Amino acid sequence: FMLPLQTARYSSSHLQTQLKFTTSDSCDRIKDEFQFLQAQYHSLKLECDKLASEKSEMQRHYIMYYEMSYGLNIEMHKQAEIVKRLNGICAQVLPYLSQEQQLQAHQLSQLQGLALPMTPLPLGLSQPTLPAVTTSSGLFSLSSLLASQAQLAKEEKASRDGVDSHRDEDGDKSD
Repeated sequence: FMLPLQTARYSSSHLQTQLKFTTSDSCDRIKDEFQFLQAQYHSLKLECDKLASEKSEMQRHYIMYYEMSYGLNIEMHKQAEIVKRLNGICAQVLPYLSQEQQLQAHQLSQLQGLALPMTPLPLGLSQPTLPAVTTSSGLFSLSSLLASQAQLAKEEKASRDGVDSHRDEDGDKSD
């Protein structure tokens, strides 16, 4: 059995010891928590810096792609203007072609999605079939078609002239 006085001394010394442990433990816990928060702050700061650098990189890419898009848009408008002018030139040249060539050019323009004016066909001229088109651009197809038609017309004229000259020669020999 303990006496009440001894009990009071024991409990007060025990309480002081317990408070010492509690105070030092609390300080240690606060210190550990502070170090943990400091480490967390450091890692978050690094992540924030990394995200800031990624943001600036993304903005740089955005500006680069915007400039490229703008340049392509301008180029597209230039190409559209060139096509419009070439269409106008084709429309001016078209009336000077033969009716058959005009029909072929009109059919080709319909296949390629171009809008060329068409003069009416004279009576007795049927719609010829289109040759196979192998080039990808409508205007280039049209120009190559017209060039081949002109070449065929020259060859046909030359062969007719040759036949006529042979007839003249045959006629001279038989006399």
